[in-house]
Amino acid sequence: MKATYDVREFPLEYPFTISRGTQESAGVVVVRVEDDDGTVGIGGAGPSAHYGETVGTVEAVLPDLLSVVERVGDPHNVARVETGMREVVNDNPAARTAVSIAVHDLAAKRADLPLYEYWGLDPAQSLDTSYTIGIDDAETMREKTRTARERGYGTLKVKLGTPRDEELLSTVREAAPDATIRVDANEAWTPKEAVRNMEWLDEYGVEFVEQPVPAENTQGLKYVYERSTLPIAADESCVVASDVPKIADRCDIANLKLMKTGGLREARRLIHTARAHGLEVMCGCMAESNASIAAACHLAPLLDYADLDGSLLLDRDDFEGVPMPAGHIDLQAVDRPGTGARET
Repeated sequence: MKATYDVREFPLEYPFTISRGTQESAGVVVVRVEDDDGTVGIGGAGPSAHYGETVGTVEAVLPDLLSVVERVGDPHNVARVETGMREVVNDNPAARTAVSIAVHDLAAKRADLPLYEYWGLDPAQSLDTSYTIGIDDAETMREKTRTARERGYGTLKVKLGTPRDEELLSTVREAAPDATIRVDANEAWTPKEAVRNMEWLDEYGVEFVEQPVPAENTQGLKYVYERSTLPIAADESCVVASDVPKIADRCDIANLKLMKTGGLREARRLIHTARAHGLEVMCGCMAESNASIAAACHLAPLLDYADLDGSLLLDRDDFEGVPMPAGHIDLQAVDRPGTGARET
């Protein structure tokens, strides 16, 4: 096998603001792994500075990671590839994930199966993704909400973490009175603020609240969980499978992201660990291309909730992925083997 990569920059449709800052484009590193017959597996890294990664750090470690792939030589032995990558690069999960996706894509293509079928999953058990409304002024958030509803998205995730939180959520609810709404504070609240906020969030019919307090404040998360009138999802507090036991008694939902886990095998391990601890599971994402989102979509039959709108937030994407008409992750419409990612 031989492996290569290149860097892309994709503008977002709207500037995307959360409590930690604003993003206007998504830097993506695209990985390709090719076998001796010319079949190519595609993967992508959407690094997040919050987890210590940038396009530059991904580029810096990829030669070492790709040398593991070439040394193993068998795309079906994804366990050896992922173990080998962890031995040479302990951190940099987005970089390792890009390679993991490319190898899985290649292995499924060699078997002439879509990835969900390669894994033995039922495509009929798929679900809808939420669509995220970033923080903005009230009028812009109203416009974003109306646009999302016109495109058919029935579940909206609203970013909060400002002094204007109730005004902003009220604006979204007014613009989408029949939508399912989830809220993500991205660690912005204190535990007491979070508990107070739960009262009015409940009045707006919010489905659940994601990461209300800083990840390092584990006792604060438990404080909120024990007093909240709404279910709590742990995102920044839940990175890999070994984190699940630490958050199992202080949230209702474990939220994984491929760019946090470091690979598809670890993502599936996290899902099964969360189930064993009685938690529901959601898969989220960064602002990413279909080079990586496509692979995450194949996890849908194992999930309770999906927040896989990373490619939907882009103004353009060089890759097609799993069809998502009106937000439905339509695995049954995947008409090619592998993840479904294909450069357009």
